[in-house]
Formats: sequence, structure tokens, C-alpha cells
Amino acid sequence: MDLVLILTSSLREAVGPTAAFYALIVVGLNVHFGYTGLLNFGQAGFAMIGAYGVGVFVDYFGWSLWLALPMGLLGGLLFALLLGLPTLRLRGDYFAITTIAAAEILRTAIRSSWAAPVTGGTAGIGDVAGDFARTSPIGGRVHIWGAWSYLGSNVWSGLWTWAMVLLVVLIVYLLMRSPWGRVLRAIREDEDAARALGKNVVAYKLQSLCLGGVIGALGGIMLTLQNSSVVDSSFQPRVTFFAYAALILGGAATTWGPVLGSMLFWFLFTFSTQFLSGARAQGWLPGFLGDSASGGIVVLATVGLVIIFLMIFRPQGVLGNRQELMIDA
Repeated sequence: MDLVLILTSSLREAVGPTAAFYALIVVGLNVHFGYTGLLNFGQAGFAMIGAYGVGVFVDYFGWSLWLALPMGLLGGLLFALLLGLPTLRLRGDYFAITTIAAAEILRTAIRSSWAAPVTGGTAGIGDVAGDFARTSPIGGRVHIWGAWSYLGSNVWSGLWTWAMVLLVVLIVYLLMRSPWGRVLRAIREDEDAARALGKNVVAYKLQSLCLGGVIGALGGIMLTLQNSSVVDSSFQPRVTFFAYAALILGGAATTWGPVLGSMLFWFLFTFSTQFLSGARAQGWLPGFLGDSASGGIVVLATVGLVIIFLMIFRPQGVLGNRQELMIDA
């Protein structure tokens, strides 16, 4: 088993386009949970809306990709409004249950047989991002350093996705240091006190839900441009829970925590996957861990243990502020 190869492959994934996609949806989740205190367990639904918003308008309606891109963002905004208006008066666990249920209802509807003529059903929508691929000046396979190599298309989509990450991080940084952002923090700390000071708490929560939802939809759009296809299996509930794991690793309510957390999460996930695969090939694992299904469970358990130890020794995350976390508690 080549540990150096496993390490370099893990580092490659940590800066790859998949990590960038997760960074976007984690930044959106940070607006919801980190800054506003909203327990949104349906962030994958916003990403799915963004992805299918582009895919449906390109494939079914025959629009140009460049005209369809804003429709994905608009879809994320509309989903936030439809989800938030009737539910934002709910608190804590009740809102969390509502969001994960809404995302799963949406995914079930998209993959259903009656929606298949529009959404492609379980097969999804293919050949969506041809216009984007044709703008790429990079072809073939690009060798960046040592064992680090990417397809030219992945380099192009990865560069654009990371550029979107930097842009979104800058926007959120400026907003959270504005009076509007300070109201969101006040709502997170004590909703009743913010309401007593004359703030329309539900309106601010709705604005936060819309902002984070649009950022999540942008993540789904960038994933579509990377894969040039849209399938519902890319937006299962585990996407949201992976995003929460990345947010915990990096540190909630921080500027760069979501980005660092996404990179750390994919490094740990890839390293654990490849290390266990190598150990299984070497016969180091007991029989009940010898199949790939059990290996996947062990990978998730390994990442979970890392998060548990982090919560014990540094509960605020790598970049988090312990004092702010204590105030929130």
C-alpha cells in the first residue's frame, strides 16, 4: 500500500471541484446555521433546485445555457420563499424536520415517473453544459504536480467554482459586518430580545434563508457545469449532513471556516476511503469488513470519530471562536 500516493490523492481531492462545490453549499449553510441559528437540514434541496433549474431549461425548453443559469438561482430563491413563509415561525427541531422533509419530497417528485418527461426521472438529464465546455481553453489531462492530475474539463470547472467560492465568501463577509448581519447574529443569540427591540425576526430569517438558499443553488449549478449532467442521486440527504460535518470542522460563523472545513472533510474522506481499500486488498481487515459496503460504513465512522474528537478538544472548529460559541450557548 502506497501511503504517499494515498496522501497526494487526498490532497488533490481537497482542492478539486467537488470540494469547491461543497464549499459553496457550506457557505450557504453557514449563513443559515452559523450566523442566524436556523437548523436547515434541507440544503441539498437548494442545490438540487439550482441544478435542475439549469438542466430543465436547457434540455426541456431548449434555452441557451447562459440564459438558463439565472433560472437556477431564481429557483433557489423561490424555493426559499415557499419553504420559509409558512415555516419560519417554527423553532429548532420543528424547522429542521420541515426542511429535510421538504428536500426529500422535492427529490421524490423530481425522480417520479410523472415528472420524467421534464426532469428525466431516475436517469436524470444529460449533456447540459456543452456551451460551458466549449469555452474551455484547457484540453486533455493536466498534470499539475507529481501525482496531481485532472481532466482539462475538471480544471476549467474547478477554477470557476473556486472563483465563485471566493466571490460568495467576500459577499457574505461584507454582509455579516453590516447592520443587517448584526441583526442576524442578534437573532441567533436571543430571538425574543431581537423581537423586543422592534426587529421583524421572521422577515430577517426569511432573508437569511433566501441568501443561503441562493448560494446553495449556485453550488448545484456549478456541479452541473462540472458533470454536464443532473441526477437526483447527487442530492441525497447525506449531502446536507456532509456539509454540516464540513462546517463543524472548519468552524461555524467564520469567514473561511466553511472553505477550510470542506477541504478538510474531503481530505479525510478520500484518505479514509483509499487507506481502507488498500488495507482490504492487503488482507489486513477482518472478514466482516472485507466487502466494499462495510468499507463505506467504516469510512463514515472514521470521519465521524475525527469530528467527535474535534468537538471534545476544539468544539468551535479549526477557525471558530470559542467565546462566540459560548455566547451562542
